[in-house]
Amino acid sequence: MTVKVLYFASLREALGTSAEEVDLPAGVATTGALRDRIAARGEPWAQLARAKNLRCAVNQAMTGFDAAVKAGDEVAFFPPVTGG
Repeated sequence: MTVKVLYFASLREALGTSAEEVDLPAGVATTGALRDRIAARGEPWAQLARAKNLRCAVNQAMTGFDAAVKAGDEVAFFPPVTGG
């Protein structure tokens, strides 16, 4: 199963990319499992697992880390941001 993963704000800067296609094995079926799979790559990806208040969305709808992920979905990860 392939999903598109988007990274925003400081994550995008730290990872050096704003998006990628990720092939997921069987058993990776939630946003949390996807996050953990990507973080298992090591640095700098590991910061996904350590990020405080990390948010995620599936197909542009805010979700929790127990949300289901299916082939073709777009999953976004982003830290909280402030503006002024």
